[in-house]
Amino acid sequence: MSDLPRKRLHVKARTSPYPGSKVQRHEVPDCKVSWSVEWLEYRPPEHTNQAVLAGPVWADPHISEGSEPPLQFNVEENDVNRKSFEGSYEVIDGRPRNPFGRTGLKGRGLLGRWGPNHAADPIITRYLKKDRALDGLEKMIFWKEMLNYGWMDGEDHWESALAKGMVDPGEKISMTLKREFGEEALNMLKKSEQEKRELQEKLQKLFSQEHLEVYKGYVDDPRNTDNAWIETVAINYHDESGEILEQLALEAGDDAGKVKWVDMDQDLKLYASHVQFIEKVARKRGAHWGGSPGEATT
Repeated sequence: MSDLPRKRLHVKARTSPYPGSKVQRHEVPDCKVSWSVEWLEYRPPEHTNQAVLAGPVWADPHISEGSEPPLQFNVEENDVNRKSFEGSYEVIDGRPRNPFGRTGLKGRGLLGRWGPNHAADPIITRYLKKDRALDGLEKMIFWKEMLNYGWMDGEDHWESALAKGMVDPGEKISMTLKREFGEEALNMLKKSEQEKRELQEKLQKLFSQEHLEVYKGYVDDPRNTDNAWIETVAINYHDESGEILEQLALEAGDDAGKVKWVDMDQDLKLYASHVQFIEKVARKRGAHWGGSPGEATT
């Protein structure tokens, strides 16, 4: 479990409209988020995206409210991990209940799994190649950089986010981290077989480096609902010399609008809880964290 603050109120999980739709959530004030607070008037709408209801391999079957669920919750079942990093969660009327409280929406939205949908976030860092002055001081310091890429939320605007992806059934977290970085930041799926083999060798070196577990648990994500939510494991891999990453040319994959290196800074605007992840990496690695100027390097 991470040492980030636990059980803070989710905010992005209560925003409207729901991503990729015009569905408005039942407005949930801070004082009514907790399930322990009685709220007889709470009548959230139900929404599950048609792509999820179509029954792809990554999605669970539909569960009608109040019916006997065809799934076993709080366990690992058929290579699908339905356990939560937050501990045991309740199952009410046949459906799992979000352990962080009300979101104003029932169903699964864009998420395939009832209950926890497990993801992985690789946070890749390196030193900058040049020094920069800070606050007018003559002393020069090294900043560190993190990988950042654009992600489309279904509307006509972009948000920046870490390379991230859902854990496939039976897949180890370490494999998800490497796969997502390769696909989203290096466009590996579009490479030739020879190029893929060469990239895999370089990625193996990178992901064999000393690493830091940044976070493990619930994510305040706008896709969350009362019955489905995202949990993640965020791992930082730092290339101390920069030699490995110098050999990897960044190229955005299909889900990334653009991919680039950016300075770690408290003014970063990132998707979901990613800015909290970055702050922890910066402080643990001794990188600068403050509102200092500086353009991103490409």
